Parts: sequence; structure tokens; C-alpha cells
Amino acid sequence: MNEPTVFIIDDDPSARNGLTNVVQAAGINVESFASAKDFIDSKRIEGPGCIVLDVKMPEVTGPELQEMLIQTDYCMPIIFLSAYGDVPTTANVIKKGAVDFLTKPVDRDVLLEAIRYSITKDAENRLQKEENLSISKRIKTLTPREYEIMTYVISGLLNKQIAGRLSISEETVKIHRGRVMHKLGIVSITELVRLCEKVGISPVKS
Repeated sequence: MNEPTVFIIDDDPSARNGLTNVVQAAGINVESFASAKDFIDSKRIEGPGCIVLDVKMPEVTGPELQEMLIQTDYCMPIIFLSAYGDVPTTANVIKKGAVDFLTKPVDRDVLLEAIRYSITKDAENRLQKEENLSISKRIKTLTPREYEIMTYVISGLLNKQIAGRLSISEETVKIHRGRVMHKLGIVSITELVRLCEKVGISPVKS
């Protein structure tokens, strides 16, 4: 995996350079941009890493960029910076997933702590995303009947109950259930329930 990079986006040259120097001195890769548009146009928006983003910028503000990235399913953690204690803005960007909101001038140690936390969070998010993708691929190998039976199994129904609901034999349920476990690479119902929870598959409602 590539080394983490901190993407600094701030239209103030002095602030941008100061932030860049702090991050570089800590031994962390850094790239800086004078505007949200420059960042988007660079196409350097793949991680791992995090974004340090100024709130008030011309053309596209920090919160507007955050919203644009959300719309594209972009999940790199964002640390917002602002010279103003704007409570509504703070609450809004945090609600939308920002990791932190720091006030300028930001303390060096506070900034680096937030960056390291964000990089760790990003690594965890990426691992989870990869795991969920793997799970989804395995689930797609199930036949419609296997998938249906799986949803009944995670609902806590016994083979006999599932057979009754689907008007099939209990032996047929056992066969399909075994194929589900084999295709998903698991051996217990507990594992199956956790796996389904991770990718948002809900039990059948009674």
C-alpha cells in the first residue's frame, strides 16, 4: 500500500505553506492546493491519507467540497480549519462525517494528532470497505433460493420452519443452507449473521 498523504487545501498562501511545513517536518507525505477546484482537477484524491480543508475559500468553500466528495462516495477523512468559531458550520460538517474542526491558528501538536488519528481511521475504513466488497462478491454467487434461505436462517428460523414457509422439504433446506455456508466460507450461524450485518442484509420480518 502507498504511504499516506495529507492533502492540504487552503487559499491563504501563508497558512498553506505553514501547514505544509508542519506536516513535512513530522515525516508525513503532503500535497497542497490553493483551491478546491485545484484539488479536484489534480485527480489526486485517492488515499490512503486525509484532507486538511479550509472552510472559507472563494468559488468552492470547504463544506461545499465536502458535499461534492460525499456525492461521489469519497470517504477520505477531512479535518476542517477555520479562523472563525462558526458553531452551525462546525456542527454541519461534523454531522456529515468530518473527523475534526480546528480553529486557526492551529497548534502544531493538535494538528498532527488529528492527522494521525485521521490516517488511522482511513486505513480502518479501507480495510472494512475491502472486506465488505469481498463479502458482497461471495453473496452474489448465491442462487436466488440460497439467498432467500439465508435471510430466513439469519432470522433465527429452524430448517423445519423455513421448509414450511417455502413449501419445500426440510432436506432441501439443509442442502441449500450447506451450500450457502460453503460459498461464503463460514461454518457457524453467528458468522453468517455478522457477515450479513456488515453488508446490510436484514433478517426476514416475522
